[in-house]
Amino acid sequence: MFTPHTFSAALLMIITSAICWGSWANTYKGVKNYRFELFYWDYAIGIFLISLILAFTMGSMHGGASSFLVNLETADRGNMTYALIGGAIFNLANVLLVAGIDMAGMAFAFPVSIGIALVVGVVLSYLLQPRGNAALLALGVVFALIAVIMDGKAYGALGTGGKIVSHKSVVVCVVSGILMGLWAPFMTHAMTAGAVLGPYTTSVFFTLGALLSCFIFNVYLMRRPLVGEPVGMGGFFRAPASGHLLGLAGGFVWGVGTVLNLVAASFTGVAISYAIGQSSPMVAALWGVFAWHEFRGANRKAKAYLALMFVFYVFAIVSVARANTAV
Repeated sequence: MFTPHTFSAALLMIITSAICWGSWANTYKGVKNYRFELFYWDYAIGIFLISLILAFTMGSMHGGASSFLVNLETADRGNMTYALIGGAIFNLANVLLVAGIDMAGMAFAFPVSIGIALVVGVVLSYLLQPRGNAALLALGVVFALIAVIMDGKAYGALGTGGKIVSHKSVVVCVVSGILMGLWAPFMTHAMTAGAVLGPYTTSVFFTLGALLSCFIFNVYLMRRPLVGEPVGMGGFFRAPASGHLLGLAGGFVWGVGTVLNLVAASFTGVAISYAIGQSSPMVAALWGVFAWHEFRGANRKAKAYLALMFVFYVFAIVSVARANTAV
């Protein structure tokens, strides 16, 4: 099984995971006339497939007791259940996040949802696995909260430019963030309690839980959508190949980021790996601003708040990274 042996290697993997987490939604932004509820089926299949591929490759290197198939036989079944539940919680949060992107744009939905998730996930994960300097972790959480506030103020100062942010979209993003922060503690338990799951095994059960829960959460949203009219599975089978490929690509990108984050967590601890990985809103906001022009026509006040959001997210990342080595 491939794992990092230095903090520098683990940090590089975590930063890569943040780039993946902040970039996958571009695949949805790139589809045309394909409802996000249908796109999400391709995405969910993609995250599960890539986790299997990586488990049988990187997770099976050199064999031994920690390799994927051996770990699958020896780990506690209860930990597998924890990973499945974590995946289901993530899936509901992520469906709401995609809905938030659909309603409010990437530059708003990502920072609000993931910023809240960072706070919830880091606190709960640290309580389960207290690794790293608590004061610096807390400081990083505060900086992340300030970044979320700055993002909200940027949109408030946007005026008539950009995409309109409704009360409903704000609520959807906040609920998504709270739920998004709840899956990390389940992963922490699965990777630290009893006969633990290795990071690759964890990712397989996590993404399987996400895929299976689509039959509950995504089916419900297809019948009672947050945006637009109800949609049936017929639309999925009539969709162009490009839509399916983009959905699978989005799942692959997110799945690679998740596996890298969990593998790095075996060295740094889940709280630190998760927290740095959740700098993904900076990446998403950059895509939203420069690729999708969501702040086109913004006034100086809106741009100033947006710049402050980036600054405080950088402060949050540095604080959490320093927490790994500080006494």
